[in-house]
Amino acid sequence: MTLDELKPGQKGTILRIEGDGPLVQRLMALGLLEGSDISMTRRAIGGDPVEVQVMGYALSLRREEARRVEVRLLT
Repeated sequence: MTLDELKPGQKGTILRIEGDGPLVQRLMALGLLEGSDISMTRRAIGGDPVEVQVMGYALSLRREEARRVEVRLLT
């Protein structure tokens, strides 16, 4: 499952970030690291961008960026 598939209120653990290069490095610099817990806060109308909570702060991502982040759903 990818981060963009989480519904508002759902939580997950980051498993990996797909790809390489500057975009992946940017996402990691923003705190999206393997093993970190993350929760979907809300989506804009139309689903883009999404707002997530990670490492104690809110982060807005484009849907395309959120699709690169593989997560395991926490129940």
